[in-house]
Amino acid sequence: MDSMTTVRSIKMTIPTFKNEKLLRLALTHRSYVNENPGEGENNERLEFLGDAILTFLSGEYLFKRHPEMGEDELTRRRAALVDEKQLARFAIEVGLDFRMRLGKGAIRDGGFTNPNLLSSTFESFIAAYYLDNNSNIDPVREFVENLFGSVPENVVEIRSSVDSKNRFQEWVQANVSQTPPKYVTIHAGGEPHAPEFLAKVLVGEKEYGQGKGRSKKEAEKRAAENALANLKKGVL
Repeated sequence: MDSMTTVRSIKMTIPTFKNEKLLRLALTHRSYVNENPGEGENNERLEFLGDAILTFLSGEYLFKRHPEMGEDELTRRRAALVDEKQLARFAIEVGLDFRMRLGKGAIRDGGFTNPNLLSSTFESFIAAYYLDNNSNIDPVREFVENLFGSVPENVVEIRSSVDSKNRFQEWVQANVSQTPPKYVTIHAGGEPHAPEFLAKVLVGEKEYGQGKGRSKKEAEKRAAENALANLKKGVL
């Protein structure tokens, strides 16, 4: 196992849902809906909400846990705590992996162990749990803080120090502008079980880098890495 995504054994399981349809929706990937049109919606709208909830709760968790830290370090640690690989590990830890509803192509391509699919499903699940509790954040906070607390402190430190988006933002704010870089998706395609994204990163109107990935987040990270590489080469 990648030591960068390790969590301590915490014996957590999926909480009971009052509305099982919400849980079912959270587990339903678009590849499954494409092969089973009668299923209706996929989990992508829930994924959007879950990402926002996890960003808030991880920020709140770190703010309370580390009163001695400044904004930059807290931002790096938040990014490390809820990045794709870590959320994928959380999904496995609570048993979402083999409960994901995937199309046959996605399963054939190893979807049950795909970090992108796992992390997206975890985000969708968090949103569904929030809605199942009538938009009460407290049960969700208790659930995710147990997971956050299971990640060894040294793992967060190591990962936070190498986050490319944060490193590029720090460079921009130190050398160009206090306005954070802007990431724009310029292409979204591929097969349902193997999506492809292309993103670019802008500072003002100037493009600094581009990157490809299986998710928007991965493409943005690659764009930041490309920008940092361009800066190092002195081509900007």
